[in-house]
Amino acid sequence: MTQPYVIMVLLFALMAVLAALDSSFSSWGLMPWFNGLRWLRVHFISLGLLTETIFGLAPMIVAARSGRPRPATRWDIWLTLNAGLLILLIGIPLVNGWLIFIGGTAVFVAVGLLLAQLYGLRAPRRETPDAPTGLRFYLAGLSYLLLGIIVGTGLWLGWGPILAIQVPIEVHIHANNWGFLSLTFAGLMVDLYPGFAGRPMARPRSFTAIFWMMTAGALLLVLGPWVKNELLSVPGIVLHLGATGWLLANMIAPIQRERASWGPGIWHLVSAYIWIIAPVLVAPLILLDVPGFPGAGIEQNAPQALIYGWVLQFGLALIPYGFARWLRPGRVAALGGSWVSLAALHIGSVLLWVSIFVKDYQGVLRGGAYLAWVVALLPLVAQLLRLVREPESEVSVVEIGEGVAAPGD
Repeated sequence: MTQPYVIMVLLFALMAVLAALDSSFSSWGLMPWFNGLRWLRVHFISLGLLTETIFGLAPMIVAARSGRPRPATRWDIWLTLNAGLLILLIGIPLVNGWLIFIGGTAVFVAVGLLLAQLYGLRAPRRETPDAPTGLRFYLAGLSYLLLGIIVGTGLWLGWGPILAIQVPIEVHIHANNWGFLSLTFAGLMVDLYPGFAGRPMARPRSFTAIFWMMTAGALLLVLGPWVKNELLSVPGIVLHLGATGWLLANMIAPIQRERASWGPGIWHLVSAYIWIIAPVLVAPLILLDVPGFPGAGIEQNAPQALIYGWVLQFGLALIPYGFARWLRPGRVAALGGSWVSLAALHIGSVLLWVSIFVKDYQGVLRGGAYLAWVVALLPLVAQLLRLVREPESEVSVVEIGEGVAAPGD
């Protein structure tokens, strides 16, 4: 049976394509605007594509790194997660508080169950291999997701004042992006990089420092808007970007002089982080309330640009590779993406940012951005379809373990 998470990732990829097409046509006046779809578009990618991937891959990777047998699919986790997501897909466009609460609660329970599963799969201390692993990144990232779910659900139910949150939407975005996604992405890189690069990262001993810098940075970035104090947010940005730069340096250094290694997949992974830097560079201008600077437009569109430019781009490279390693261990697995998807994704990100500043052509530019992102998504859909249609291979702990293991220092 084809792994159920792959099917869900494929479905969410198709939904992301349709949602992006809808946004493109709406921006050009060819279709009406639909309530709630702005948030659904980003959640198709964050809660859909990437969360389903993490739920599917993380237990497999952790078990392999711990020397344990491949874990069976936990249907209680899969059903709870997808029931919650389905209810949210109905509740958000309708702005129905009860549906959003029920859906958010179901996803919260699924995340809690996954955390317990991953913790139970860890290697006993006496048997832990010398090489660092991504487990701590997954555990911390999923913990931030729990916080993001609480705050995100509360956005629709008016929990902000009850929790004394000054800027709830920023807390939700920061917990999910700088906490959940950043940390789990780092964990995946720690575990999967040796498999697709054919060598370890430059300095595996730095992973502990990177972990704590990212975790502390994310905490400060959550607390900053929570109490509306930039004295917390600024050092949080510094810590987080410092850790991200350190991780990227670890990735780039071993292959920087090898032209053959720089295919579209590795370019997707590395260049994705450009779109983290973009909102950081304009943040001081927003805080200073510079006259004529479109701060409101940036705050409204930055989450879209971040999700498509960074999160989707990361997924285009790693989703096909991760599931191919899992389901087809006897075959060569390569990073996903193509030169077309790489170009289309960056063109779309540039067009969206330009649309914020060029208001006279905002609709045309925004429609072009989403259409470019549709083009970028199509190779992922094709790669996932091939995985679903081809027969599975038997997976052994040794094969997967070798594919994801990070060599020791």
